[in-house]
Amino acid sequence: MHKALASLLCIVSWVMLTPVEAGHELPYYPSFYPHEIHIEVVPPEVATSRLQQGTLQAYIGTTLRFSAPPPSHVSAVSSLDAYLVVTFDGVAAQQWQQEQRCAVAQDMVSVLAESATTYVFHPYPITPYHGDYLYHFDRVEALKAHYLQRPADRHGSSPHPLMVRGHGALAAQLVHPQWQHKEQPWDATVEEIDVESLLSSHTSSLNGWLGPAWLKAGWFHAYLLLAETVRDPQVKAAVEATYERLGHGSYDTLEAKLNAERDLVALLQQGCERVVVGYTLRQEYVNTEFSAGIENLTYDSHTGLNSSLFVRTVKLKDLPWNGWLKLGVNTPPAAAWNPIAGLTDATGRLLWHIVGDVAFFPAPYSRDWVVNRIADYQALRGSAGGKEWAPGSEQR
Repeated sequence: MHKALASLLCIVSWVMLTPVEAGHELPYYPSFYPHEIHIEVVPPEVATSRLQQGTLQAYIGTTLRFSAPPPSHVSAVSSLDAYLVVTFDGVAAQQWQQEQRCAVAQDMVSVLAESATTYVFHPYPITPYHGDYLYHFDRVEALKAHYLQRPADRHGSSPHPLMVRGHGALAAQLVHPQWQHKEQPWDATVEEIDVESLLSSHTSSLNGWLGPAWLKAGWFHAYLLLAETVRDPQVKAAVEATYERLGHGSYDTLEAKLNAERDLVALLQQGCERVVVGYTLRQEYVNTEFSAGIENLTYDSHTGLNSSLFVRTVKLKDLPWNGWLKLGVNTPPAAAWNPIAGLTDATGRLLWHIVGDVAFFPAPYSRDWVVNRIADYQALRGSAGGKEWAPGSEQR
């Protein structure tokens, strides 16, 4: 017995005195974020079943089509997807006078409005998904009434049978049979313009700064959508001058700035070279089941789940302090993925949202900005119990 105890004591002493070197990381860290985010290219038909099975927690960038109503734990979030527009880009149509072009546009938009079941009829470039929508509400309603006049009240027509082509799946469905050009030169194009692609090509990220500062402003989106089609030299000069002033100038009052924004949109619409018909919504699905799903997620009104705030707010239900977040995307990586050419495809933008460390994030539902890793100490200064509120006095 004594020999056995002595042997056991020697073994324990040897184990305790033997140096140990760290080899592997801890499986969980005391932070709010998942310690592993897995991005996988998944076909839409596979994503529907994987969301229901709990092996995928969110599908980003594409609206899924379910053969049957999805279960209650698979829910959708809506964001602005694409504009539906009519562009008079035909050789003959570019020679039309403004009055004639606007009259034909009224005819076309009125007809397209009657088929507004797969899109939202909204003939104005600033939508309810823009933070400055209410500043344009009166003009939105007036333009709707203008396009929805009775057929007998319409006064425009083209000088010959209208030839129209459709660009995009939705647009091709909406082109009226009597408009199809069938190998003849076309007058106008009905097309979808993706909002995310429209913005991504004009977004810059450098040294912690994401720009431009007016990235989510409705007037900026209207400029990106319509400015390239303006052909009248005088109108184009006025558009560019107003745009430069809005971006880099200063205004004495908020009223003056808002009037300038309204003036810019009016100038862009004046010649009817491109008219807005409406917009479509993106429906992205997430798994909210307990315990394999997610919660506490924030998404952007324009880019949906492909946003910085989503990956910084989403929380796993079964592992609230770390875990594995499984995200699916529809398209494989296609961009250069380098500092020069950028991460411009959908997967690259999602990856940059995860690893980037910008100072401000676009606010999810307005045109404001959310502070990420800085603080406005000047705004926090004030009187607190007779003492000056010094930076850091009551902050972590």
